[in-house]
Amino acid sequence: MQIKLIVVGKTKNKELNSLIENYIKRINFFNKFKIIEVNSPKTKKNNASEIKKIEGENILKKIEHNEILFLLDEKGKNYDSREFARFLKIKFHENKKIVFAIGGAFGFSENLYSKSAGLISLSKMTFSHQIIRLFFSEQLYRAFTILNNHPYHND
Repeated sequence: MQIKLIVVGKTKNKELNSLIENYIKRINFFNKFKIIEVNSPKTKKNNASEIKKIEGENILKKIEHNEILFLLDEKGKNYDSREFARFLKIKFHENKKIVFAIGGAFGFSENLYSKSAGLISLSKMTFSHQIIRLFFSEQLYRAFTILNNHPYHND
């Protein structure tokens, strides 16, 4: 089983990076996981739809043909932690390689929406892509602890 998180942009905050790296190490105890950063064009020539299109193309370049893509999007399905763990278990039985993506400031291109297997929401609120990396990494770790009967998660 393999999970990738593809994100637009970089996280420059050292403290936040340290927390994210901690969760990456924890997750890799249970399952192979990595975060891949892709660039976003930030020129005055580009409008929002052009930026989304370029970011979408950059994300798609990082996805292999045998991977299933889910977009982290505020309009997506909400899960509690146990439901998300069950979701992962089911998806692993269907496909051994799962990709999640966090879009840029303007969201995802229509092309990326059409290529995704679904949308997942971590909250109805909007967060920076930097914070969502941490939130998602923690929830992914929590899901693996639930699936492996580790005492991290309490109901």
